[in-house]
Amino acid sequence: MSTRIFPSLSEDQAEAHDRIAGKLRAAGVDIDRGTLTPRAEGGGEIVAVVGKAGSGKTLLLATLCRALEEAGVEIVSGDYEARPRKDRRSLAVLAPTNKAASVLRAQGVPATTIHRILYTPVYDPEYEKIAEWLAGRGTRPRIEGLSEAALDRALSFYRQNRSIPGALAAAGLRGSDFITGWKRRDEPLDIGFVDESSMLDEKQLEDLGAIFPTLVLFGDPAQLAPVNRSGRMVFDDLPDSRKLVLARIHRQAVDNPILDLAHALGDQDLEFADFERLVAEAARRDPRVVVSPRVAADRMARSPVLVWRNKTRIRLIQAFRSAFGAPPDSLLPGEPLICDGIELPLKHRRKRIDLEARGLIKGAQVIYLGPGGKPGFSRLHVIGAPQPQVSAASIIKIESPGEDEPFIPYAARMGAAFLHGAAVTIHKAQGSQWQDVQVFAPDLHAAARMGRSEAGQPLWKRLAYVAITRAEKRLFWVTRNRLALPSAPLSTDDLQPDPPHLTLSADATAPAGGAGS
Repeated sequence: MSTRIFPSLSEDQAEAHDRIAGKLRAAGVDIDRGTLTPRAEGGGEIVAVVGKAGSGKTLLLATLCRALEEAGVEIVSGDYEARPRKDRRSLAVLAPTNKAASVLRAQGVPATTIHRILYTPVYDPEYEKIAEWLAGRGTRPRIEGLSEAALDRALSFYRQNRSIPGALAAAGLRGSDFITGWKRRDEPLDIGFVDESSMLDEKQLEDLGAIFPTLVLFGDPAQLAPVNRSGRMVFDDLPDSRKLVLARIHRQAVDNPILDLAHALGDQDLEFADFERLVAEAARRDPRVVVSPRVAADRMARSPVLVWRNKTRIRLIQAFRSAFGAPPDSLLPGEPLICDGIELPLKHRRKRIDLEARGLIKGAQVIYLGPGGKPGFSRLHVIGAPQPQVSAASIIKIESPGEDEPFIPYAARMGAAFLHGAAVTIHKAQGSQWQDVQVFAPDLHAAARMGRSEAGQPLWKRLAYVAITRAEKRLFWVTRNRLALPSAPLSTDDLQPDPPHLTLSADATAPAGGAGS
C-alpha cells in the first residue's frame, strides 16, 4: 500500500500510520473505511513506534486514537467499564504513571494508567445503573434518594468531562458510596496504546500482552532503561519488522532551544564542557533556557530538582525543608512527596490493589495536605490523577545526610510509603513533565568525570537527555550547589480540589488490624 500524506503528519509519521492501520485492519478494525468486525480469537502482535523527543509520537498516537473513535471503537478508561459484548471493539491508551497519563490528557488523549486497566473498580449494583445510562447503554434510572435534578447534574457533568466517578459525585454521591472495591481484570481487552514504554519491564509487558491482543508501544530509545534491563528497553527485543522509527524532529521547526540541546547530545564527539557552552549560548539567545547559579526553593515545591546521585537528592531536600522552616518532626501542608511503594503483607492484597488503583503506585508524585482522620493517615493530592484527593494510611520517611535510617514523622503500621519529593533522581523523573525543570549540572559533571557508559553511550549524555526533555517551557541549568530562599510560604492554594463529595478515602476497604486500623 502506498503511503498517504496526511495534512498534519510528516512522511515518516504517515508511513507509520499506514503500517499500524494495516495491523488494525487485520484485527478487524478498518480506520480508513470506518468499519468494524467482531474480534477474532487468537494471538495478535506487539509493534513499537520509536523516536526521540519532538519526533511526533504523541501526535501520531492522538491521530490514531481519534480515527479509532470515529470508526466506532469504544475508549476504555480506568473509571468504569460496561459488561463485555461480543461485538464491541475497544481501545485503551495507557501510561506507566498518573503524571505521564495526565500529560496525554492535557493534549486531548483519554489516557489512564496501566494499574487502572489491570485493576478495575467494582460498582454498587444500584449506582451501576446510573453508569450504564451515562455511557449510553441503559435507560434513565430511578434511584431511591436521588432526585431528578441530581441525575441531570450527573448527565451534564458527564457530557463535559466523560468521567463516571465525576458525574456520580456531581449527583451528590461519595466515592465510597458507589465504588465497593477493586478487582484484577479477568476478561481480555482489545487494542492497547502504551506511551512512555521505555519505562516498562518484562513483567509489565507480559501482563499487557495477556490483556491486549493488539498492542502498540510508543517510546523514546534515547531515554534511560529500567534499572534491571541493563540499558535495554522492551521494544529493543522486537524484530525490526515490528519497529516503526520516527526520525524527523518536528518541534525543532518552531525553534525550541530545549529540544535543540537534547538532540545535540547525539553528537559522539561532544564533551561535557562543550555541552555546557551550548547551554550558555542557548540561554543568551532564548529566555526558555536559563543558566542559574542556585537552585530555586520555590520551584522545588511543585517540580523537583533532577539529580543523579542519591546523596545530592538528600542534601537538597534538607536544604528545601530548612528554607521553608519545616519542623523536624512533622510536615508542612504543601510539601511534595514521592510514593516509594506499598508496605503491606501479601495477605492484604485487596488493600494493596485499592491503594494502587487510587494512584498511589511507586513513583507517584503527591502533595501533603495535612493529617488524616486517623493516627498515621495523611490527606494527599495525587498529581495527575483524575480524582486527586486521597486519604491514606501513610509511612512518610525523611532522609538525612549521613544517617543510615530515615526519620519518620508519620507512620501507620502499614500502608503507602513516601519519600520527600523536592528532589528526585533522573531515573524516577522519566515519564513526567513539568513546565519548569531545574537540572543539577554538578551531578552530570560527576557522571562525565567517572566515564560510565550505558548501552554504548556515555551515561552523562543519557542523563542529560532525559533531564532536559522533562521541561515543557523552561529549562534551568543549575551550576552550583546553592539554594535561593523562597519568596513565599508553602501553600496548597494552587491545587485543584475534587468535585464536591468526590474525595476518595483509601481506608474505606481497610482490613481489620491492617492498613486502615
